[in-house]
Amino acid sequence: MRLYEAQATVGRKFLVAGHGGFNLSNAEELTDFARRYGAAQGQFEQLLSHFSPADLRAWAADLGIETFVGTSGRIFPVAAHKPADLLRAWLGRLRALGVEIVTRHRWLGFAGPAGLRLRNEVPGPEYGREFILEPTATVLALGGASWAKTGSDGAWAPLLREIDVPVVPFAPANCGAEVAWSDFFRLKVERAPLKNIALRVNDGPAVRGELLLTEYGVEGTPVYTLTPAVRAALGGGGPAFLQLNLKPDLPPATLLLKLRQLRGKNSFPDFLKKTLHLSAPVPTLLREISPDCATLSPQALAALLVALPLPVAGLRPLDEAISTAGGVALAALDEYLMLRQRPGTFVAGEMLDWEAPTGGYLLQGCFSTGAWVARGVEKWLADARTTS
Repeated sequence: MRLYEAQATVGRKFLVAGHGGFNLSNAEELTDFARRYGAAQGQFEQLLSHFSPADLRAWAADLGIETFVGTSGRIFPVAAHKPADLLRAWLGRLRALGVEIVTRHRWLGFAGPAGLRLRNEVPGPEYGREFILEPTATVLALGGASWAKTGSDGAWAPLLREIDVPVVPFAPANCGAEVAWSDFFRLKVERAPLKNIALRVNDGPAVRGELLLTEYGVEGTPVYTLTPAVRAALGGGGPAFLQLNLKPDLPPATLLLKLRQLRGKNSFPDFLKKTLHLSAPVPTLLREISPDCATLSPQALAALLVALPLPVAGLRPLDEAISTAGGVALAALDEYLMLRQRPGTFVAGEMLDWEAPTGGYLLQGCFSTGAWVARGVEKWLADARTTS
């Protein structure tokens, strides 16, 4: 068995994914877990039953990497272990199993009914040499189209379209949303967090978490989770508003009662701070969206505080996104994720057209598709031996 890698080292995006906290998976119930994959829920119910978060933890433990479930339900390696530790142990296991790992070799496309065209990009006399392999089974795991510096650039898509495999166009997922702030707002606020908020797209379901105001708009887990809804609203030609609830834990009647208190000589910012514990940058944000907010009636101000409409002008560029939507259409694959157009060739990971929020669902999705493809390869090879 041989693994070809285009980059100088294996697993670059895996390592980058662990920079912000190495969130391997999530302890959520599998039924709810599968729902995180949206339109691909049906497929992931099967994938997760084959290789679950519990299976992923057991696999990591077998490599010497112990994990724990955090208070949020997210699964992390214990503090002593970094992404590089797991990757090193993983590659060591593969080599011990006899897998040959060949780096700096780029896949150029298909050749005939079973061949693969590759190019040697190792510096030296063989650099640039092209050759053809004819493996009995092939697994393509070339990533999505975000973070191109890691090799995940989506350059493989035309190669599959050449053999009439449908590839859904890539779109950013788990990314920031752009809001056309005024110059004054950008200079005054710069980057500032808003904690314990709720966010929704137009009239959709709310997502709780922390929001980060940035020079270009907003980002944070609630924004990432709502990326599909924002993308759909923008793609449908209608307006896309992120409705921000600044006091999601306060009952409406209590909020209104507090806002009816006499303001006296307090400035608008001081009044918000004393009555609702809303300090900077909230007053500036309110004025940015509703310049007359300081003169609103208690009822109107209460409505604004629980549904502050942030107009989304667009999503951040594809290469900045944590992950991507789009890829090989699931309808182009059989039950084992083998290409119908090319028997013996399987597809796994972010190449497939699925998306999920952050929180452990992305890495689990990649591991589960890979484990399921391995089962398909085993069956394919067994059938090949039977017929030969």
